[in-house]
Amino acid sequence: MIDLSTTLSPADLAEGLKRMWQLSGEKIRRIEDRVKPGDGTPVFTVEGQYTARGWTEWTQGFQFGSALLQFDATGDTDFLEFGRRGTVERMAGHVTHMGVHDHGFNNVSTYGALLRLMYEQRIEFNAWEKHFYELALKCSGAVQAARWTRTHDGGGFIYSFNGPHSLFSDTVRSLRALAMAHALGHTLDGEHDERHNLMGRLIQHAEATARYNVYYGEGRDGYDVPGRVVHESIFNTNDGHYRCPSTQQGYTPFATWTRGLAWVIAGYPEELEFLATRTDDELDAFGGREAIRERWERTARAACDFYIRETPTDGVPYWDTGAPGLVHLGDYLSRPADPFNEHEPVDSSAAAIAAQGLLRFGRYLTQRGDADGERYTQAGLRTLHTLLDEPYLSTDPAHEGLLLHAVYHWPNRWDHVPAGGSVARGESAMWGDYHLREASLLAGRLADGSQPYYTFFHGTAFPQENLRMAL
Repeated sequence: MIDLSTTLSPADLAEGLKRMWQLSGEKIRRIEDRVKPGDGTPVFTVEGQYTARGWTEWTQGFQFGSALLQFDATGDTDFLEFGRRGTVERMAGHVTHMGVHDHGFNNVSTYGALLRLMYEQRIEFNAWEKHFYELALKCSGAVQAARWTRTHDGGGFIYSFNGPHSLFSDTVRSLRALAMAHALGHTLDGEHDERHNLMGRLIQHAEATARYNVYYGEGRDGYDVPGRVVHESIFNTNDGHYRCPSTQQGYTPFATWTRGLAWVIAGYPEELEFLATRTDDELDAFGGREAIRERWERTARAACDFYIRETPTDGVPYWDTGAPGLVHLGDYLSRPADPFNEHEPVDSSAAAIAAQGLLRFGRYLTQRGDADGERYTQAGLRTLHTLLDEPYLSTDPAHEGLLLHAVYHWPNRWDHVPAGGSVARGESAMWGDYHLREASLLAGRLADGSQPYYTFFHGTAFPQENLRMAL
């Protein structure tokens, strides 16, 4: 269980954040200098060097988005130029990519970040540049929403790259793309000019994920542990009925792959923040604000509680809560995670993703007067505090990764195992590096207070002061 016995504030992380951003800039420059367009999209490191790994193209937005986060945090315009040039030259194909569920990862991290920076007056306003970013985001949201499977109850979900039968937990964070497109006034127009409301599809997907991918201890199956998250739910596409849990990257569908859990922890709080910017009239058609908020809060709370309960004391989880080698580690939840053990890898990338979600949910509840908010805030700060230091923060200038001990697909053994070892360790993943930066940007703004609270949709939704009032 995460150790919450001491109290941290965002300001307590100031030195760690400063050091992280310094190292981060060095890593980004190193990748920018070495990786060329023909080398493929960087995915994870092997012996400290980023390499491509074809499965689905979902990490390029993190590459250029990391440079934009670096500019945001430091003001160094070199990184703005890296991120903007990469977005213009390399990201167009991702906007119209019909085969993936990753639009919120790729396009909101790039086009969305640039639009946000313009709204925050961090970069010079240019009307045509603004329209360019907005058009990309509108198209991305509509393309993402078009990957639609209807369920027997009249709802539906954005199906994964695995096919129309597949509902991934990851995709809840790609709802960012639908949110921004909707906020910009866009819709998805289908056959016979049928118009689909993007906020409606966002809500329906979030509802399906909450219902089928998250467990609440209600006896749904023999392994219905409150807050457990399944990576994938399988549906019969002939009639839209749910069939069974599944997983692509976890050990078993009856345990919890912790990065899938982390996507749920990150996704629901930020969608709750976005929900607060919408009017009652536009939400009434989908059950009304209170009903939606109640269900999303319940889901976020269950997942966050599970993470706190089933994660070692320092906030870094092992890659799957049911991993078979954990039995050899004894009472591993009562001490910090050990990335150097020879039984099961940890996944620092899951920790980075979850840290942001815990911080957001903690703030969200605190602003609503819920005393539980402090517990989630402390869990997020504890986790981020761990990641901002060794052995997770990469201080070796020859290593291109920023966050060490991340894993991608351990069942397939895609992750590098050092010579003489039996477990992957010491390597980084593009999404882990990105989410460490994003969580750090959030924590830095919470500590500083002079800049707006960081949201992906700032400027496209209601003004920031209305967001604070709505929460």
